[in-house]
Amino acid sequence: MTASKPRRHALMITLAALGGLVLSGCAQGIAEPAPIVEVPAERAPPARGPFISAANPHAVEAGMRVLRDGGSAVDAAVAIQAVLGLVEPQSSGLGGGAFMMVFDAATGEVTSYDGRETAPSAVTPELFYENGRPLPFMDAVLSGRSTGVPGVVAMLGMAHAEHGKLAWRDLFTDAGQLARDGFVVSPRLAGMIAMSRGQARSPWANDYFTKPDGSRYVAGDTLRNPAYAETVAQLAAGGPQAFYSGRIANEIAGTVAERPRPGTLTTADIAAYRPVERGALCRPYRIYVVCVPPPPSSGVAVLQLLAMAGQTPDIQAGPDSVAAWTAFAQLQRLMYADRDRYVGDPGFVGVPVQGLLDADYVTSRAALAPGLTGAAEPGMPPGGAFRGADATNEPAGTSHFVVVDARGNAVSMTTTVESVFGSGRMAAGFFLNNQLTDFSFNPTRDDGAPAANAVAPGKRPRSSMSPVLIFDRDGGLVGAMGSPGGPSILAYNAKALIAVLDWGMPVGEAFALPNLVARGDGFGADTDRFSETLREGLAANGIALRPNASENSGLHGGVWRRGANGQWGWDGAADDRREGVARTR
Repeated sequence: MTASKPRRHALMITLAALGGLVLSGCAQGIAEPAPIVEVPAERAPPARGPFISAANPHAVEAGMRVLRDGGSAVDAAVAIQAVLGLVEPQSSGLGGGAFMMVFDAATGEVTSYDGRETAPSAVTPELFYENGRPLPFMDAVLSGRSTGVPGVVAMLGMAHAEHGKLAWRDLFTDAGQLARDGFVVSPRLAGMIAMSRGQARSPWANDYFTKPDGSRYVAGDTLRNPAYAETVAQLAAGGPQAFYSGRIANEIAGTVAERPRPGTLTTADIAAYRPVERGALCRPYRIYVVCVPPPPSSGVAVLQLLAMAGQTPDIQAGPDSVAAWTAFAQLQRLMYADRDRYVGDPGFVGVPVQGLLDADYVTSRAALAPGLTGAAEPGMPPGGAFRGADATNEPAGTSHFVVVDARGNAVSMTTTVESVFGSGRMAAGFFLNNQLTDFSFNPTRDDGAPAANAVAPGKRPRSSMSPVLIFDRDGGLVGAMGSPGGPSILAYNAKALIAVLDWGMPVGEAFALPNLVARGDGFGADTDRFSETLREGLAANGIALRPNASENSGLHGGVWRRGANGQWGWDGAADDRREGVARTR
């Protein structure tokens, strides 16, 4: 796979004057000045690994094995993804897509890789219409129309070509062995297998998850996947391009073409896929710099929320403060209104990234937060064009992991098949994505204004995935984190960042804080994790919490900190809502 590359972005950051900040080459231009609230008395030593946080112990061990062999963070990411696609197929896999942030410690460069799926060349704006009406969402998910060209393998191949240390062929050992010999079904996977409808009951899933005696696999059973073993062996021998031609591509196209509602994805579409290196979108927050991928990732929305939080004193009141949680909810409403209206594939629509982060615009939006009594309306940022209202439904089925190697190189990667088990269709031993349901089902509004996230041939759907890297003002790596969660990813990432960077919480405690998602006129939350005092206080402020209807968080990551013993090391964690682990050896 080859693709054009942007100019590399060296994150050379200087505190030339109070409030002054220069980002040399970060995507989307020079960052806005931000006040310096604190300067550390002692500079930290450079962050070094090994450190991995991911959603399954098998995947973490696969990555650690690569690091022990002298591999880079990107090498380990290839191994981790190959294993996650086997042992956590409800969340990600070879048949899906991803966004990856990469920091090169030797050069100080930070960049992003876009492995988002693309729509087939034959799609029309009415992709999910029948008889003049949008299809019911689950009918669309289970159809062949929902699958875009998988991008994660090509993206990993591009990143490996630029940042890999070990041979590509040596990165699939754990995945191949686990597929051949079998792995123990985890409780979370077993719960997904036991679902009584949807993708878990597709013909493909029934074949895979049913034992010879006719019963379903349960937690503790050993599950084997010979077809997956064959696929990773072929990838190891033939390189990333083996995925996009020959047997694997033929099986993908053949599965998509099956009924009901066959899709138009062809082997030519698959062969034409190209990943994109997009640089990094970086902005200051407090004494730090936060970097995310540019669109079609929604990282810009996380940065916008942080920028508004920086102008909202109540945020700093801490995790036990009703005022802080109220402000966080109201800022989210504004952030989601703008994200939903303006973010899409920049190859097809103009995304006003600079305008959304413009200092005056951010100030004007933050000023609206205290007076909000319902859903926020999108604003008109500088450079913004009027777009139609969005009708995108983002379901659950995503994973996140972080890797730091011994040289200090870092990866923060969010990866997905979109829904639980993607479309429910399998090819070559893995589930295929339903990523095209991430497009707006309604391509225009009643007056004909186009939706930024309308479907088009070759277009990448907007994504909430927004993997994060954190730096100090001298360009030193401070941390990395991210989460799955569909549209709630933005709220989960922002909660974790504020808890760690503003409230100074240990990473595990920050991840375990209750989630609060405010999109539109409702408030979804981990209601059982909020204290009675907070629930009552929020209700008095008009924020009536209800159980979160979207995918729960799966935050993974860490921060380079000095411990109580005076030694610097990784304060890392895996969200206790899932089955992940964080390890430094």
